[in-house]
Amino acid sequence: MDVHTSERSSMTDASRGARPVRFAFERLVRGTANGAADPRHADRTLQVLVGSGRACALHGAGMQTVLVPLRGHLTLTENDSTRIVQTGGLFVSEGGSHLQIIGSGEALWIALVAPAGVWRQLVHAISEQPIPAPVLLPAVHAVDRTIRRAIARLASEVRNDAASGETECAVLRFMALLLDLQAALDAFVGRCPGRTLGQRRGVFLRLQRACTYIESSNEPDLGIAGLARVANYSPSHFLRTFNSVYGKTPYAVLIEQRLRRARRLVYSTTLSIAEVARASGFENRCAFARSFKRRFGETARDCRLAGAGVSE
Repeated sequence: MDVHTSERSSMTDASRGARPVRFAFERLVRGTANGAADPRHADRTLQVLVGSGRACALHGAGMQTVLVPLRGHLTLTENDSTRIVQTGGLFVSEGGSHLQIIGSGEALWIALVAPAGVWRQLVHAISEQPIPAPVLLPAVHAVDRTIRRAIARLASEVRNDAASGETECAVLRFMALLLDLQAALDAFVGRCPGRTLGQRRGVFLRLQRACTYIESSNEPDLGIAGLARVANYSPSHFLRTFNSVYGKTPYAVLIEQRLRRARRLVYSTTLSIAEVARASGFENRCAFARSFKRRFGETARDCRLAGAGVSE
């Protein structure tokens, strides 16, 4: 197991009395990691973890994680929610909860794990104005080759302990790209109720928990009351706030997520169409067929026969 630790004092914000950010590199191959930094420096360490292969898993210790698959796909379990993140996606966890990452047989992925204080320090090093907590919002972003190259370069620099500020440049370049992705959430945050930006971001965080639950659930009858509990709202307040922020109902988001999951299964598995419908949370095959054709313009069977790639 390849392990390396370094420290960069140039990222210290002297005006706030912040201590230097430490970087720790670890390569995980056919093994399991607990995702824990050296306890003596855990509060100021950014861990760069590179994992590969089916037998490689990461069990997070409650710190916020940014994850980028470079090859294959990953199964992520956070609390009671499980989702698949494919190559071409970037996942930001909420933090404060248990996170498990398991890769597919050919998976290659990079995870950045750090406590809230380190993420705040890195974000404030490049942000023109302070961002209230949480400085990173949980989400899955679609990413291109640029950001995959940026995180690969970051991992390489941390592993090699490059001199002349190259490590710092690589970290800050990736953080700038990450903040650009997160900026796409600003419109949703802006529609959240609250007198301050911090309050609005807090509301959005609670709604995102419900969206994560919607995405990961296969329950045929996923009710508003259950989703409201996830977001810690009353059902009526949750429904009103959700509609206002996302511009659609939770049920519409649920159907959209399940149809996307169904299309991935159509292309990537040999399940029958009926099995795809059930695996995606549709009990009624006829309703599934109508919804699929309305959303994608062709039947699930036609999609499979065409053999085209998935584009969302």
